[in-house]
Amino acid sequence: MGKPSYLVALGSNRRHRRHGSPAHVLAAAIEALAGEKIDVLAVSPVHLTPALGPAGRDFANAVALVGSRASPPELLSILKRIERRFGRRAGRRWGARVLDLDIVLWSEGVWPTRLGWRSSRGLAVPHREMARRNFVLGPALEIAPGWRHPVSGLSIRQMAARLNKPHPRD
Repeated sequence: MGKPSYLVALGSNRRHRRHGSPAHVLAAAIEALAGEKIDVLAVSPVHLTPALGPAGRDFANAVALVGSRASPPELLSILKRIERRFGRRAGRRWGARVLDLDIVLWSEGVWPTRLGWRSSRGLAVPHREMARRNFVLGPALEIAPGWRHPVSGLSIRQMAARLNKPHPRD
C-alpha cells in the first residue's frame, strides 16, 4: 500500500533575508518539505495573485502534491514548524507573511470526520475555503485537475470552472 497523498497550498508575499523574493521562498519551502522526509511528487508553477484583505502586497502561490504517512495533525505540525523556520510568527490573520502552508486535500478523505468537518474549530481537511480560492484552485488545476473534494464530490476542474464562471449582471 502506498503512502497517503496531500495537496498542500503554499503562499508568500514578503521577501526573506536568505531566500529572496516570494517565488524563491516557495522554492525553498518545497526543499524544506523534502528535508522533512515528505515525498514531493509534483509542484505547480508559481502564480502571482492579488492579496485578500489587509495583506497588501501580491502573493506568490503554488500547490504541491506530497506523499506522507503522517496524519493530518502530524503533517500540520510539520508545516507550522517549517513556517516558523522561515520567520512566520503567530499573529494577524490575513496579514503579510513570508510563508503560509495549508493542507488542502488528503487522499484518505475527510479530517477529523465527515460529521465533524463542518463544525471543527481546528484543522479541517479538505480546507473549507478551497472551493472559493482561485489562488489554490488555479495552481491545483495544473497538477491535480481530477482530484475530487470528498464532501462535495466535485473535481478541482469543476470547482475552478464554477468559481470562474461569468455571472450575469442584474
